[in-house]
Amino acid sequence: MKTVTVRELRNDGGAVLDRVARGEELIVTRDGAEVAELRPRRRPAPTAADLIERRRHLPKVDPDLLRRDIDTVLDSAV
Repeated sequence: MKTVTVRELRNDGGAVLDRVARGEELIVTRDGAEVAELRPRRRPAPTAADLIERRRHLPKVDPDLLRRDIDTVLDSAV
């Protein structure tokens, strides 16, 4: 796990928190000693209703066009 100093946290707190928000876990040190951990908050799992609502907003997929796109990218001989 990477570390940041208390000074870095104080002077560049926004940047440190941006790193944490992107999923990085950090140890905060003071005078070389580990004093705290920073990690992203766990998000609750989406409910079935949330997933159904998200599904309603997805674009329609044309299966034939999708297959053609996949065939152009992947070698069918493999």
